[in-house]
Amino acid sequence: MSETLPITSSLSEDGAFMNERQREYFRKKLLAWKSEILRESRETLDALANDNSNLADLADRASSETDRAIELRARDRQRKLISKIDAALERIDDGTYGYCEETGEPISLKRLDARPIATMSLEAQERHERREKVYRDE
Repeated sequence: MSETLPITSSLSEDGAFMNERQREYFRKKLLAWKSEILRESRETLDALANDNSNLADLADRASSETDRAIELRARDRQRKLISKIDAALERIDDGTYGYCEETGEPISLKRLDARPIATMSLEAQERHERREKVYRDE
């Protein structure tokens, strides 16, 4: 996501956690992020469709193919990100958004503002990553 919306009066810590104003703030943020990703994807597809370069030099051709592969991998990561954004929007609708899936405790608004698709509190995420590292190292 290219820019982070500041925590302002539209995202105030006043009132109950994940009140209507906070849910609406995150819904708009997630929808804007999704829209940006989809726009970038369309631009990539247009660029790839219009790239009819038949480069004679093998090095240039290899470089062009490498660039295309990197761009397609980035778009694939963004496709997966869209599914996480959609899941976050569903959690907003069902009232579970902003609560840690491991502990049930609220995720800090600052963490959600920085990573609106977060499903775990910072502490739970750190525990999860430590466990993953232990299993990887074995």
